[in-house]
Amino acid sequence: MSKELFSDFDGVSAKAWKQKIQVDLKGADYNDTLIWNTTEDINVKPFYHADDFENDSFLNVLSNGWSICQTIFVFDVEKSNSKAINAIERGAESITFIIPNTKVSIDNLLKNIDPTSTPLYFELQFLDSDYAKKLSTIPGVYLLTDSIGNLAKSGNWFTNLKSDHEQLEKIVSANSNTLSVDLSLYQNAGATIVQQLAYSLAHANEYLNLFTTDFKSQITFKVSVGTNYFFEIAKLRALRVLWKTLASEYGVNNQCHIIATPTKRNKTIYDYNTNMLRTTTECMSAILGGANTVCNLAYDAIYHKDNEFGERISRNQLLVLKHESHFSTVENASDGAYYIESLTQQLAEKALVLFKEIESKGGFLKHLKEGLIQKKIKESAEKEQAHFNSGAITLLGTNKHPNTDDRMKDDLELYPFLKMNARKTLIEPVLERRLAETIEQNRLKTE
Repeated sequence: MSKELFSDFDGVSAKAWKQKIQVDLKGADYNDTLIWNTTEDINVKPFYHADDFENDSFLNVLSNGWSICQTIFVFDVEKSNSKAINAIERGAESITFIIPNTKVSIDNLLKNIDPTSTPLYFELQFLDSDYAKKLSTIPGVYLLTDSIGNLAKSGNWFTNLKSDHEQLEKIVSANSNTLSVDLSLYQNAGATIVQQLAYSLAHANEYLNLFTTDFKSQITFKVSVGTNYFFEIAKLRALRVLWKTLASEYGVNNQCHIIATPTKRNKTIYDYNTNMLRTTTECMSAILGGANTVCNLAYDAIYHKDNEFGERISRNQLLVLKHESHFSTVENASDGAYYIESLTQQLAEKALVLFKEIESKGGFLKHLKEGLIQKKIKESAEKEQAHFNSGAITLLGTNKHPNTDDRMKDDLELYPFLKMNARKTLIEPVLERRLAETIEQNRLKTE
């Protein structure tokens, strides 16, 4: 198409474009004026060109379309079953059940739900091989099992290192879709994109080391998507490239499954409708980045209990993107975009360097136990928080153009701030925290 359309025009080289820009700058320095540096230490140029790539050496990043997912925490089995059926009738194409304990009846939960037409994900908040084996009899089911992720988030194993690994081995042997790596934890805690990619790769590598001889699983990555639109597209693409590189070294399945959801880090309780704008662009990044499953975050999820209105709106956002904005028409739509391609390569390269550094010094678990991962994430989070506090990062309605008449004190059904409960942990946990928390707490005091 492009050759037919532009065959009558001569090509313009990157050098010619830069020379033209230099003329238009009228003496201003090109690098100082038009190139900016990111927290990932990537220099973003004003334009990208085919000349930036040798022999059209684009990365091979493939996904197989995406599905609209509804997430349901199973507190009441009967109500959760009804909610899942209702969500499927209203456009959900897959369901993620968060299972808190072994008392949840699988048969009752899945009554009148056809798993062959609706992919099902089970996120277990415990580790039990017998329960997992029951779930494994369901065709095509995904078990989101991540004992290392539980250690990073809670500070403790489910039981202990030995017991967790024994349970995990039994679970993996029963189902080929059982292992997951939760890099959303690192994003919501304030890690940079390079750190998220490197830590998730090192995290996954611990599992590969554990199951060296008989690892047959397709690994699932749970990803939180931030507001940096093109960088987040590139992040998901880089994740696939990195996993393919690592898995190929072990000779295991080099295809991964990506479940994406918007970040909580930039969400707010004041002027909360802006959360819908944020989640829409974040879901767009997830789709264009090649996520297999997109679970939207309700605009009021951080301060309201699950409710029909918030869930319907979040689901409808994805339905609009898929069926009205045609985000499902073209697979891998970002392939060949020079800017995204360049970002993908740079993020993958920088993450690989950090990954190798972690491995050369003992691996991910050793770094977690010594607090090095937590320290690096804290440093990144503090820099981001300082940028937010200074106004360099803007959240409309919170640190810019706030509505001083907005009142939220009587509308909080959930505690929307970081909770610190004193308890004994094996390691320091990685803590998720939103950027707007301090401002919001101060505003609540003065209502």
